[in-house]
Amino acid sequence: MMLKNSLIYFGLCLLLSLCNIENLTAQSRTNIILFNDNWKFHKGDIRDASDVRFFDDNWDNINLPHDWSIRGPFSKQWASATAYLPGGIGWYRKSFTVPAGYKSKQVYIYFDGIYKNSSVWINGHLLGFRPNGFISFQYDLTPYLKIGQRNLIAVKVDHSQFADSRWYTGSGIYRNVYLITSDPLHIGQWGIQFTTPKVSAEQAEANIAVSVINNNNINKHVTVHCSLINGKGETVSQVHANLLVNKKDTAVSKMTLTVKDPQLWSVEHPQLYHLVVSLAVNGKQTDELREQVGIRSIRFDPDNGFFLNGQSMKLKGVCLHDDAGALGVAVPEAVWYRRLKILKAAGCNALRMSHNPHAGYLYDLCDELGILVMDEAFDEWEFGKNKWIQGYNVGAPGTDGYHQYFKEWADKDLKDMVRRDRNHPSIVMWSIGNEIDYPNDPYTDTVLNAGSNPQIYKRGYLKDHPPASRLGELSRQLVLVLKQYDVSRPVTAALAGVVMSNKTTYPGNLDIVGYNYQEYRYSADHQKYPKRVIYGSENGMSLEAWKAVDTNKYIAGQFLWTGVDYMGEANSWPARSNGQGLIDLAGFPKPMYYFRQSLWSEKPMVFLSTSKIPNSTQKSKQAYLFESLPAWNYSAGDSVRIYCFTNCKEGELFLNGHSLGKKQLSQFADRVIYWDVVYQPGTLMVKAYVGGGNEINYTLKTAGVPYGLIVDTDVTPDKLQHDPLQIVIKVVDKNGVLVSNADNLIKIKIQENGRLLGLESGSLTSHEDYQADNRKALNGKLLAYIKVVDEHRPIQLVFQSSGLKSKKIRINASGIVK
Repeated sequence: MMLKNSLIYFGLCLLLSLCNIENLTAQSRTNIILFNDNWKFHKGDIRDASDVRFFDDNWDNINLPHDWSIRGPFSKQWASATAYLPGGIGWYRKSFTVPAGYKSKQVYIYFDGIYKNSSVWINGHLLGFRPNGFISFQYDLTPYLKIGQRNLIAVKVDHSQFADSRWYTGSGIYRNVYLITSDPLHIGQWGIQFTTPKVSAEQAEANIAVSVINNNNINKHVTVHCSLINGKGETVSQVHANLLVNKKDTAVSKMTLTVKDPQLWSVEHPQLYHLVVSLAVNGKQTDELREQVGIRSIRFDPDNGFFLNGQSMKLKGVCLHDDAGALGVAVPEAVWYRRLKILKAAGCNALRMSHNPHAGYLYDLCDELGILVMDEAFDEWEFGKNKWIQGYNVGAPGTDGYHQYFKEWADKDLKDMVRRDRNHPSIVMWSIGNEIDYPNDPYTDTVLNAGSNPQIYKRGYLKDHPPASRLGELSRQLVLVLKQYDVSRPVTAALAGVVMSNKTTYPGNLDIVGYNYQEYRYSADHQKYPKRVIYGSENGMSLEAWKAVDTNKYIAGQFLWTGVDYMGEANSWPARSNGQGLIDLAGFPKPMYYFRQSLWSEKPMVFLSTSKIPNSTQKSKQAYLFESLPAWNYSAGDSVRIYCFTNCKEGELFLNGHSLGKKQLSQFADRVIYWDVVYQPGTLMVKAYVGGGNEINYTLKTAGVPYGLIVDTDVTPDKLQHDPLQIVIKVVDKNGVLVSNADNLIKIKIQENGRLLGLESGSLTSHEDYQADNRKALNGKLLAYIKVVDEHRPIQLVFQSSGLKSKKIRINASGIVK
């Protein structure tokens, strides 16, 4: 049984029916407006562009989210760390009219993320500067608005330091923007905190804190009312409290809800509630906010690992960066929905948000899909890390980055991350940093002169580098800041230089300690530090790395590097992306995905992949993970190894209907069954025996020459409201068999009601223009992202390739493909 890797479009009928204005971290307010459309953009710096009178008619008309870097072109003049794509300076402007009804209102603009160094003006007045490109923030527009007249928002984004990250970050207003209006007496930004300190199957207690802002010129007596509503729309508990809020001040109301027979949030059953909080003065409502929440308990134990709702479980996690290949970092929610569904089908139950806060909607999806989250704040602190420019570990690195603003902004950035995300039941730990202790990058210690340091820059102690003792001093401060805003989850960090960090107070400042690629230290450190909770915060794909988790109950889990291929952190040109993911840039699973599925998934599965038989000096032990393909096309007489990934006890291989024998999974130490055969064209089929007389199978067929194009359709009737459409195009032979080595150039024509956002093949080295309407297939496949213009009208597409039979499809608003 295999996960169908030809998904083109998920209907995205999410559990709680998120609509555009509800993506503000799963909050629903009638006074939140998505503010993405009809912006102006100019690449380059321009004097006086913040001025209302500035002429911008010749600027590009765009809709947000927007990443200008992905438009390229790829060039060696840029940095391998950031995908050989440009940075620079960009300006955004948007005109809008404020209706007369806003005269007595507070008006805010909320940015989910701008990369980076953003300055924002309203009607020529500077509202503020925010250097961090991953943090959400808002500004109060009220004092400067012109009611009933034209108003002008201007945003300058400065990403001149193009080599300022170890991975691709994109450039621009790459996440959603919202306009928020409220009464002068309203719930503050991220002003609700929901925690569940006592949880059982019979009863749960929820603590609620509501921050109330009074911008009136008189004191206000406020009634704060909270209701908890289940998935059926039933109110299961409610409470209210009275609160005095002084003029021009903020006050906090604290209440406790009791819930009988709670529906607990879990990985298997991610039950969610809506918390409805309203404010009223003299019986008149002034504000109401609905927030998606869950009831669950978490616990980490130094001897027994992780528990969710009292049940022991392993964290089967992957690390993720923000981008989606052709789309850059301006990634629509539907794209991550598809990716997360694929990852969860492999048995993945956890994500590490590497190495920064991600888009708000991604946490909502984790809540709804039942995926645990490690939320991470920083990749560097007071000093810059190495960012490779000419290729990974090639030449001289740069050190530009966030560290330049750390001293001034770190506390606020950390606070804002926690306050934005703390009501997500999916989040089970906060990380204050990734590999800050990477030996000699930049911190150092004399312990580096000896011992085992699998990750290290240069060798040995470097006396001109900052001392490792600073790790303890800085981590203590960050933990203190974080725990002002949430103590319901443990604080962690991902350690790269455990040997060095153990000489400092850094690990002791943490509640739980993440080890990056340090499985060999698990046993010794568990004995030496018996109260330390240990888990793998970043790990390789090997079976041995998983066994270190699976066979030691005190290890809470692991996070693979990575779940999805990502742009940047590339080797030397022409490589511009990193290929360590379970799935590629187009979201197509690789053989290593199915190997992981065989380890992690409880649902019976089987998959075949093949390669020429490696000789003893040529290939690594894990060649089947990285270099095999699900294809059956070789030359006559070739000796071929057929790999079977399965979690079933036994597999039997058939070639053209003839059995090549049964084999037991237990016979193979690497947990991959294989057969060595002399190639014959035709049909390979494996049967995996589940037990009780049941079996599952998987088939590969020899492909002929490319003949035509087919489009796999998995469209659900959802009126196309959650776009973009994600359409998989395949090159096939005359019998409809995928030609897995095809690299034909495929062109797309949109004849009606659509706009092409990008084409992605998954290639790590292609420098084709992501804005073009054509692209070469990779392994016979290509993914198209199509923006639907009008969800109520059909969309018509034509796919063509020279010498091949074309394919024309029409998708109705009902989701029917003709």
